[in-house]
Amino acid sequence: MMDACRMRTAPTPRRTGSVLLLTSLIASGTALALAGDTASHRVTQKGRSFAPGAITLRAGEGLAIVNDDGELVHHAYLENPDFSFDTGEQIPGSKTVVFFPKPGQFTILCGIHPKMKLAVSVK
Repeated sequence: MMDACRMRTAPTPRRTGSVLLLTSLIASGTALALAGDTASHRVTQKGRSFAPGAITLRAGEGLAIVNDDGELVHHAYLENPDFSFDTGEQIPGSKTVVFFPKPGQFTILCGIHPKMKLAVSVK
């Protein structure tokens, strides 16, 4: 059993690495969250398309990107000078939550299915 006092006083190398990674992601404008985080909005990947195909958010809100496309793998990403993220391969049933830190017009693409596009307007 873990000692609660020990956990508070001495961060493990893994925890320290996680804090450094999170700090560098926030500083770079990248805002990916863990799959268990809650989101204000949700889009699905089904039939080799995003549904809905366009969505409007407020800055700071989270968007859950869910792969519910049968056996297909997807790879959502966004490359923009102000904000970018890359989910990596999303296996069927997976969910990634992305928080958009600033206003703008963005297009999320799938690295596997080039016709997939999601227009995101952040107010």
